[in-house]
Amino acid sequence: MSFTGPSIGSGGRREAHEFGRTHVVRPKGRHQATVVWLHGLGDNGSSWSHLLETLPLPNIKWICPTAPTRPITLFGGFPATAWFDVGELSEDAPDDVEGLEAAAAHVANLLSIEPADIKLGIGGFSMDAATSLYSATCFIHGKYENGDLYHANLSAVVGLSGWLPCSKNLKAKIERHDEVARRVASLPILLCHGKGDDVVPYKFGEKSALALSSNGFENMTFKSYDGYGSLGSK
Repeated sequence: MSFTGPSIGSGGRREAHEFGRTHVVRPKGRHQATVVWLHGLGDNGSSWSHLLETLPLPNIKWICPTAPTRPITLFGGFPATAWFDVGELSEDAPDDVEGLEAAAAHVANLLSIEPADIKLGIGGFSMDAATSLYSATCFIHGKYENGDLYHANLSAVVGLSGWLPCSKNLKAKIERHDEVARRVASLPILLCHGKGDDVVPYKFGEKSALALSSNGFENMTFKSYDGYGSLGSK
């Protein structure tokens, strides 16, 4: 399931995109975890960093990068900040795997310089929940689609009102050897989705959760929330 489509570029070739400014919220207490938090389509890292700074989580360092500005197919080629191209609003739309991999690699690079004793996490909202979940599958697999190794050792993944890219290929992507099986069973993933979400349909969240649970992600939790933001078990 995907909201993605092919990128727009001269001669049909993908254009290179430069990532924007990264904002960092330093822990107010003892540094125990670092989370890269990804903004939604058309947003930037600054808006989320201001919000995250107000949370009563003093031991977490938040890294809030800004996506590249790129032409968006859904907007008729009009540019916006986005981690990958967004096309038609359809479960059958093709995944922009190249864009997803570039975003996942950028996030992994941000986490790679953190101290070895710090727990690492990734989270995001809307299309950037998709980037977070795609990063989780790269971590599980131990590598990207192009064969390069995925180096970040993830401890948790959070997705708000998003979806799982390449969900139809998830089973084939997970090679059933001991290390992969251990990661699949143990990685904590929290998915939350608004029942009244008019951008990313609620069924996308439900189907993403089903795809994960049916492929052995035993430590995955799916919760719904109403228009007022209250969470309830699903």
